[in-house]
Amino acid sequence: MSIKITTFPTIKVRVFMIAWRLLWFVCMPLVLLYLWKRARKEPLYWGYLPERFGLHPQRTEQCVWIHAVSLGEVRSAMFLINTLLQQGEKVVVTVFTPAGRDELRRLYPDAITQGRLVPCWVPFDYDLAFRRFFKAFRPKYGLVMEVEFWPGMIMSARKHKVPLFLCNGQYPAKSWERDQSRFISAADIVPGFAGVMVKSDRMAVPFRALGLNNIAVTGELRFDQPINEVDAEKGAGLRAQYLADRQVVVFASAVADEDALFVSVMQSAMKSQKTNPFFVYVPRKPEHFDTVYTRLVAAGLRVTRRSELTPETLSRYDVLLGDSLGEMHFYLGFADRIVVGGGFAPQGSHNIIEPLLHRKPVIIGPSFWTIDFPAVEAVDAGVCKIAQPATLGDMLFGPNIWSDPSEFIAAMKGGAQKSLAALDQFMK
Repeated sequence: MSIKITTFPTIKVRVFMIAWRLLWFVCMPLVLLYLWKRARKEPLYWGYLPERFGLHPQRTEQCVWIHAVSLGEVRSAMFLINTLLQQGEKVVVTVFTPAGRDELRRLYPDAITQGRLVPCWVPFDYDLAFRRFFKAFRPKYGLVMEVEFWPGMIMSARKHKVPLFLCNGQYPAKSWERDQSRFISAADIVPGFAGVMVKSDRMAVPFRALGLNNIAVTGELRFDQPINEVDAEKGAGLRAQYLADRQVVVFASAVADEDALFVSVMQSAMKSQKTNPFFVYVPRKPEHFDTVYTRLVAAGLRVTRRSELTPETLSRYDVLLGDSLGEMHFYLGFADRIVVGGGFAPQGSHNIIEPLLHRKPVIIGPSFWTIDFPAVEAVDAGVCKIAQPATLGDMLFGPNIWSDPSEFIAAMKGGAQKSLAALDQFMK
């Protein structure tokens, strides 16, 4: 079933927005309590509280507004932000999490000091807060990253004549199918965008079905991210020096529900493979490090931790446990083949873009709805393979039937320039 919206906002949407504003009024004490509790572990959640109500000093110049929820969206938006700053634009970037705010401060200290970039909390999702925000920053237009379909944000931007565009966008297939059966859903609100810039032709289909006119296919911004060459070369150098005669498999961003499968695959490989494999195991979450270490040792595998690594002894082990943060490029530098975690568990696969940028064979599990794009396109291009739990071991050490990803990556690059070119067309 498809939805075709010919008038916007519909009566249903108008009624919903009245209820939405009332819900915010009633639930505001609970929202503030939630932030206060989160602040007990991460104090920044309670910091700069007036920003959440849209309260800021008045700016004299217009800004470009980018909404990037957290760390991943900030990194997606980075190349777009860089281009806008190079063009002399003033940029305000709203986030919801401390991780996103901290990343902006890490990436743009000079621009923030000079007032060319302002990181701040996204206003609470009701009209008065956004009205204050719009008055303070006078945005020329807004860019919402990825899959942020907030009704208050979309409707307030429309009401106050701030063109709001979805950038690096998608409407995940699972969400799209679910929303068809709901009385009110994101599908009813999305037509409030002034336009959408999507990752692929396939990603444009739901937006066309919803009647949006301004649709551009601009690719995936994260394919423009640079590899940390220093870390990658460090990992590749250690591998060349101490593991040159061994096939190296990296399990990247593994989740707890996958430990049993991955440990079993490693045990079988150590017993039967003539290649004398070596494994790098990188858990998704830091709290998972010690549990995984105990499990690997109990399985009879010789394990060393990254935090205790003596490079000269690397060849004595079967597994390097990646118990450090921010070193994924170091670990990927070791790899002959990379298994991206999450897809062998119900929550779905983690992203494959960084592994693909390393131009290594990539394997994911059958649950990849979370990365529907670019997984489908990558599989079709032959640069990524889907393994079932029963076939993972064979695929890891089978013949190399992956395609060179260079052409695929090249086709995906240039998202920032394509997005700004699409904006020029939309704004005419």
